[in-house]
Order: sequence, then structure tokens, then C-alpha cells
Amino acid sequence: MEKVSLPKGTRDFGPAQMAKRQFIFDSIRKVFQRYGFQPLETPAMENLSTLTGKYGEEGDQLLFKILNSGDYLKDVDSVKLATKDSRLITNDISEKGLRYDLTVPFARYVVTNRHEITFPFKRYQIQPVWRADRPQKGRYREFYQCDADVVGTDSLVCEAEIILMIKDAFKILGINDYIVKINHRGILSGLAEILNASAKEGSLFVAIDKLDKIGEEKVKEELRARGFDGDLSSLFETLNFKGNTKQKIDFLGQKFTSSEKGKKGLSDLTEVLSLLAGFGATDDHVEFDVALARGLSYYTGCIFEVKIGNVSIGSVSGGGRYDNLTAVFDAKEKSSGVGFSFGIDRLYDAMEELNIFPKDARASSTVLVAHLDEQSFRHSLKIVQGLRENEISCEVYPEPAKVKKQLEYADKKKIPFVVVIGSEEIRTETVTLKKMETGNQLTLSFPELVTAMQLYK
Repeated sequence: MEKVSLPKGTRDFGPAQMAKRQFIFDSIRKVFQRYGFQPLETPAMENLSTLTGKYGEEGDQLLFKILNSGDYLKDVDSVKLATKDSRLITNDISEKGLRYDLTVPFARYVVTNRHEITFPFKRYQIQPVWRADRPQKGRYREFYQCDADVVGTDSLVCEAEIILMIKDAFKILGINDYIVKINHRGILSGLAEILNASAKEGSLFVAIDKLDKIGEEKVKEELRARGFDGDLSSLFETLNFKGNTKQKIDFLGQKFTSSEKGKKGLSDLTEVLSLLAGFGATDDHVEFDVALARGLSYYTGCIFEVKIGNVSIGSVSGGGRYDNLTAVFDAKEKSSGVGFSFGIDRLYDAMEELNIFPKDARASSTVLVAHLDEQSFRHSLKIVQGLRENEISCEVYPEPAKVKKQLEYADKKKIPFVVVIGSEEIRTETVTLKKMETGNQLTLSFPELVTAMQLYK
């Protein structure tokens, strides 16, 4: 018999896991809607022409491609086939691919629906994405993203609200130890300018982004391998400067006296923090990280990355400002935008590691109605329906069984309460309510039962 298995980098989620995942989805969705974002969904597949060239060379290699239907090799040139080089025939046999993220499909949607959209356009999107990456802890080939983007405005209020949304979401999720790292593309360009390395910005940024992962000496080795042979002391003096956000901004202000890009970056960052204060929020959990350099193939302004403390998972959220994303589809549609994304799978793993899921994210029903005989089974149906009409999740044990078996069922499903119906309960028009965690029992009328369960919720 063939062994049944899952593709590497994918996972099943059973009912207990889905209850926790749904708690994350619902919590983040509430926050997005609170800030005026509207829901959007796009197809799982996009034309390859839509996806390729948007994520850099490495990203293109991680795209899952979909074979054309039918005999996809029928019209492929025989000379190409003879080379056995799949890259030569990719365009002939595959026109579509699975989406790599939600940002490029969003940009495609904006361009193709620009006449129906009200700008600034605020959308959120919660859907799976696929990447042909090497599976490892916290990294999967199929995973969910929760994106929120605003397109059609340059206002830095959007950046401030991203920080607020992250704070609000983590408060609901019960995550208290986290850091929202923030930087600006202009600040990174300023660093390149003072090093006289503007022509090699990409190599510089890729290397310094690894500072907290591999350390200063390894970053220096990588920079020298990439052709940075000059004095690097000024760069690392800047990267290693200790102080609060204001002190870092003041320090960089002295460095960027002749860098307009650097000064613009500092100005934007200062304004975002000022707007945050205007909302009445503090900058706790916010850290200005000069070495943060993510998504630089498309981010042009502020850059964000979020990490949770005391877990083995890497970043769980990130984003930034982009000015040119829609322009890749239509040169006339150069709309500035800013957005960020939560990685649901990483959030889930981090919350499991911290053991902070609330108990009500683990239960399928609040109440199981158990019965002693056929008569009490019939009577229990009215109890179940009455509870459901009062928006209390419940279920009836569906077949005759000993009470012990029914209680074991509730225990395995983590149902916190069992209502037991017998002849005495029918005669007195009451129920026996058993709390599974403690074993305590109460005799209640139906209205009292409803009140008790509503208070529990």
C-alpha cells in the first residue's frame, strides 16, 4: 500500500489547532476593520507575467509554477527539449503560478480596478501564499499572510497607524514582549553615501541586515568579499551606536549633513513618532534599528519588522512604504502606498511556544448536553435548541451511552460544561450543570443556566 503523506513544508490543522488559528484570524481582522480597512480576496493563482520580476532574482526562483492543462509538451520546440534545461521551456509549458505574497496581487487589483476604487484605498487580505523555499522551523511552503495596505497617499499617518495596529493586535492576542523595529530607506541610502558606496547599495544593505544574526566580524568579512575594501570603522560606529531613538536620530543628523536622502529619512522617521504621540500613544515596543534593511527591491520609505521576545521564531510581521509598486503594471499608475503583513503561521508557533492561547480558543462547544435514557434524550433536544437561540455553543451527545462515556467525550473535546438530563430534571424542569475542570455541580432552572453560560462567555 502506498504511504500517504503531505508535501514537505505543508501542514494539516485539526479542530483544536483551527480553533487557535481562528482566534488569531478574528483578532487581527477586528483590528484591521477598526482602522477602516476593507476586505479583499484575489485568486490563488496569477499569471506568471504578473509575478515574475517583482521579488528579485531569488524571489523568482521561489515561485511555484503551474503546468498548463492538457498536453503541455505538445508544442514545445524539440531543440529546447533536447537540452534538458527546464528554464528554456518554462514559458512554453507554464503560464500561471501560485501567488508568492499578497502585495503584488493587490497592486495588480488596484491597477485593473482603478476606476471603481476610492482613493486612498485601504484594504486587508487574509489568504494563503506559497513559496518553493527550503522548509525549516518557522518557515513553510504554504502559509497564511494577513496584509493591510493603504495606496494612494503619501501621508505618514499611515505609518503611525501601522505601529498602532501592531500594538492593538498584540494586546488582543496577549503578546506583551515584542519589538517593532523601524528604519527608513533614505537612512540606509545616507549610510551608503557617507561610505561613497551608492553604486553598491544593494550589497551593502544585504550584508548589514545580517548584523544581529551573524555579528560584526562576519558582516565585515562579507562586505570585504563584496568589494568594500575601505575603512569600515565609520559604518560600524553608526551601526553600533547605543542610545534611545532621539539620540540615534541626533547622532545620524550629524553624519548626514551632506546627504539629502539621509536627512529625508530622519525627517520622515521623526514625523512618524510625532504622529504616534499625537494619537496619544507611547513609543514603547518601538526601536529605531539602523541596520534593518528588508524588502529593498520595492520599499522606498519607512521599513518595519516585528519580533517577539523569548521565542525561537524569527520575525512575525513586516512591511514598509513603496512608491513604485503599481508602476510595474502601468507607468501612469505611480501610486504611493504603505502596508504590512502578519505571518499567521509564525504567530501561531510563537503563541504555542509561549503557551498564551486563551482557554476559549481551545473548546469546540461551551456545553455538552448528556442524557440518561430515551425520554431524557428527547427532552435534551429542547435544551440544546434553547441554548443555541441564546447564542451559546452547545451539542447533544447523539446516541444512547453511559454518562461516564458522555463525560469522557466532553473531556477529550475540552468542553468546559456538561448539562445532565434525567427523569428528575424533567419532572422539576431543571438541569444539572457540571463544571468539568472542578467536578462541581449545580441544579439550575433553564433561565439560570442561560445566565450562567452568558456570564462565562
